[in-house]
Amino acid sequence: MTIAGLLRRTVPRGLLGRALLIILVPLVVLQVISLYLFYGNHLDVISRRLAGGVAGDVAMVVELLARNPKPEDRGWIFREAAWRLDLSLAFEAGATLGPSGNRGASLPLLPLEEDLDAAMRERVRLPFDTDWQTDPRSVIIRVQLPDGVLHAEAPRKRLFSGTLYLFVIWVVGSSLLLFGVAALFMKNQVRAVRRLADAAEAFGRGRDLGPIKPEGAAEARQAAIAFNSMQSRIRRFVESRTEMLAGISHDLRTPLTRLRLGLAMLPSDAQEDAAAMTQDVEEMDRLIAAYLAFARGEGMEQAAPADLVELVGEAAAKARRDGAQVDLSFGERTMVLPVRADALRRCLGNLLDNARKHARRIAVGLSSVPRGETGSWAVVTVDDDGPGIPEEQREEAFRPFATFSAGGTGLGLAIARDIARAHGGDIELEDSPLGGLRARVRLPA
Repeated sequence: MTIAGLLRRTVPRGLLGRALLIILVPLVVLQVISLYLFYGNHLDVISRRLAGGVAGDVAMVVELLARNPKPEDRGWIFREAAWRLDLSLAFEAGATLGPSGNRGASLPLLPLEEDLDAAMRERVRLPFDTDWQTDPRSVIIRVQLPDGVLHAEAPRKRLFSGTLYLFVIWVVGSSLLLFGVAALFMKNQVRAVRRLADAAEAFGRGRDLGPIKPEGAAEARQAAIAFNSMQSRIRRFVESRTEMLAGISHDLRTPLTRLRLGLAMLPSDAQEDAAAMTQDVEEMDRLIAAYLAFARGEGMEQAAPADLVELVGEAAAKARRDGAQVDLSFGERTMVLPVRADALRRCLGNLLDNARKHARRIAVGLSSVPRGETGSWAVVTVDDDGPGIPEEQREEAFRPFATFSAGGTGLGLAIARDIARAHGGDIELEDSPLGGLRARVRLPA
C-alpha cells in the first residue's frame, strides 16, 4: 500500500475530524520539539551540574581524608560534611569493593546515573560504586580508599530538578485546554455546515423544512442565506409553473371540448370521417395530459413516511387488474421511507405500464442494499420478458417524448426518473433475467 493510500485510510473523512487533526498535529509537533529541546539541552546541562556538585563534594571529602589520615580527624570531617554538604558519611576500614562494584566500567541505566558516573570518574579518580536501589530517597556512593571503603549517602533531591515535571504539566495542560477550546469552536462551525447539508438533502428529496437559521462563521452564514434564497426561488418557480400549466390545461381543453362536441353533432353520413378526427382529438387530449403531468412532476406533494412494500403491492395489483401477469418477490416485510407516496405510485405505475405493453410476464422485486457509510438503498426491480431496449439506446429512452413503440407518448420513463431523482435516487435500465428489460429503481433508505 502506498503512502497516499495509507493516509486516505487513516485520515478522518469528516470536516470536524480533519479540522481537529489540522490543529492537533502542529500542536503535538510543537510540544514534542519543546520537550526535546528542554530535555536535551537545558535539563541535560542542569543534570550534569547537579551531578558534578555531588561528585565534587565527595571528592573534597576524599581529599580531606587523604590529607588528614588520623582517626580523630575523621570525625570532624564527617560532621562538617553532614552539616555543610548534606552528605551522610561512614568509613569501613579494611574493606574493598567487589569486582562488580566498579560502576565506572559498566553502562549506566539512566542519563542521571551516567552523568553522576562521569562526574565521579572526572573528579574522584578512584574506584567507586553507586547504589540507586537500596534507598528510594538517596543514592549511596562507595569509594575505594587505600585503607578501606568510604560510604557517602547523598539525597536524591540534590540530583533531580523539579522544573521538568512542572514544564511537562504546563505544556500538557495548556495543550489539552487549547485543544478542548478549539474542538468546541470547530464543533459549532461544523454543526452549521452539517445542518446546511441536511437541509439541502431534505429539499432535494422533496421535504420542505423551511428556511434554515444562519449560524456559525461568516462564510457558513453566507452559505445558509444563499441556500434559503435559492430554496425560495425554486419554490416560487415551481408554484408559478404549476399555475401557468393549469391555465394552459384549461385554455387548451376548452377548444378541444368544442371540437369533440362539434364532431358528435355531425350528420350520420359524416361519422366515418368524424371518427378519425375524434381519435386525433383524443390523442391531443392525452398528449396534453401527459405533458402536464411530466412538467408538474408532483412537485407540490410533501414527503411523509410510507411503507414501500405496500406501495409496490398496490402498483402490482393495479397492473394485474389491467391484465398483466405480475410476480412479486419481497426481501423485506416492511420498509418505511420518507417519500411522496402519490408521486412514487405514479413512478411505479409508469414502469409497470411500460412492461405490460411490451411483455407477457412481469416480475417485481424489492430489497435493501448497503450504500457505503451513509445508510442503504431501497431497490425496486421491474423485469419483463419483452423485446427490451438496446444498450446504446437506453439513456435515450429517458428523454421526454422519446418513444420506441407506436401509441406511446415517450413520457413514462421520463416522469418515473424525474420522480426517483426528486427522492434522491435514480432509475437504471439493464438486461433482465427474463430476457427482456429490467428497470432498477434506487431510493435512499
